[in-house]
Amino acid sequence: MNDRMFDSPVFVKSEDSLIQEIACLEDALEFLYAWPKNRRGTIFETALRACQRAFDSGYPLTAARDAFSGFARSVKILEDVSMPLPWMTGKGGRGGGLTV
Repeated sequence: MNDRMFDSPVFVKSEDSLIQEIACLEDALEFLYAWPKNRRGTIFETALRACQRAFDSGYPLTAARDAFSGFARSVKILEDVSMPLPWMTGKGGRGGGLTV
């Protein structure tokens, strides 16, 4: 098992409205490195530093996840998937969807 996996994934909405699962530190770093330079700010920098420190040292993985989640919330791309998304359930609850 990857020791850099988050306890629970963070879900973010991309520019094309697709929901992306950020399940581990590598996913978070990849997402942050790809973030447009003109949209970066203090919260972005904090999240990036937290993820880099967790990658390079014993910095707590939960702190890196929380920093990434806070960044996603601040730029309004954080998705709450505590409720099943429409494509995860079948019509009228009769199956056909994914088990959550």
